[in-house]
Amino acid sequence: MRALTWQGRRDVRVETVPDPCIEKSTDIIVRITSTGICGSDLHLYEVLGPYLEPGDILGHEPMGVIEDVGQDVTALRKGDRVVVPFNVSCGHCFMCDRGLQSQCETTQVREYGTGASLFGYTKLYGQVPGGQAEFLRVPFGNRLPIQVPDGPPDDRYVYLSDVLPTAWQAVAYADVPPRGSVTVLGLGPIGDMATRVARHLGAELVIGVDLVPERLARAAGREVQVLDVSRYGKDLPDAIRDLTHGRGTDAVIDAVGMEAHGAPLARTAQWATGLLPGKIARTLMEHASVDRLAALYTAIDVVRRGGTISVSGVYGGAADPMPLLTLFDKQIQLRMGQANVKRWVPDILPLLTDEDRLGVDDFATHHLPLSDGPKAYARFQAKEDGMVKTLLKP
Repeated sequence: MRALTWQGRRDVRVETVPDPCIEKSTDIIVRITSTGICGSDLHLYEVLGPYLEPGDILGHEPMGVIEDVGQDVTALRKGDRVVVPFNVSCGHCFMCDRGLQSQCETTQVREYGTGASLFGYTKLYGQVPGGQAEFLRVPFGNRLPIQVPDGPPDDRYVYLSDVLPTAWQAVAYADVPPRGSVTVLGLGPIGDMATRVARHLGAELVIGVDLVPERLARAAGREVQVLDVSRYGKDLPDAIRDLTHGRGTDAVIDAVGMEAHGAPLARTAQWATGLLPGKIARTLMEHASVDRLAALYTAIDVVRRGGTISVSGVYGGAADPMPLLTLFDKQIQLRMGQANVKRWVPDILPLLTDEDRLGVDDFATHHLPLSDGPKAYARFQAKEDGMVKTLLKP
């Protein structure tokens, strides 16, 4: 089959690799019909090379049609249409029973002390072959896949793999009070969708912050008060307080993570670490790495006293400095973590079945063949061509 593979820093290629096959009796094989490029895929493209090997298959936002099932798969059959969550979770352990699929005890990567395995996402999370490919082996076939109806195009359901549950969890963790206010930092796919979810769940004031004109325009078209970082600069916190009676918003969602602009020294350190030999780079990242924390510091500044910060953007630093005095003084609640996909599907799926309440049908800005994957990564990383969300079509 053809698959998008990691070969080195800023070097991904479509190559011919062996087809996946049934390895356990509860496996299924899915023929991929759509697969997204996620903002966190850019971490693999740019920063997390020390945990990858040439030839690793990327991608964790796939859906498709079942081609084959193991002998003990009874919940699904060949020809069923499914979305594959990015968490590889068993569905019946202590953590899964509590809706914490991202902490699944069956697939935790104990070698690195990390949570549940993820499709297409480095040795830190199991080095499981990903879904930017023509076919994908999916374990736990009776419990993991999300069966969806035939009929509507893939765009209606593919975001159940990551974007929708990640945005939903970000808003749920933000705990916005009824008719309350929330600032969303970063209007990439997750931040954009989080503004939509927040509005749907009753937030009266949703402020979206970014510096990419196309992203700001998309959010502004959906009743979001947008603020351009490049215009406000250091005055951004004051601009947010001006919109909220001087207090700041009830909640802030950091949908940026380690890709935040600013902190040039941290950015240089991230870049240099990626050039070191693998073992040395891994040791440095595990014990001394520092993220660019501009977005998180902004969140701490602009949330009102007694408010909540929800972090959905991925951070990877092991030695990040945190302003604990300010967090304590402002009585800020802080929640974060990988999305627990299956936890939120029952809330989200009804919003997709009868009508497109969250605007998913036209959420993608680009639909490209898998063969254009390398170009798409480069353009997405450079924020070119109005690219916000790309779906690859194997």
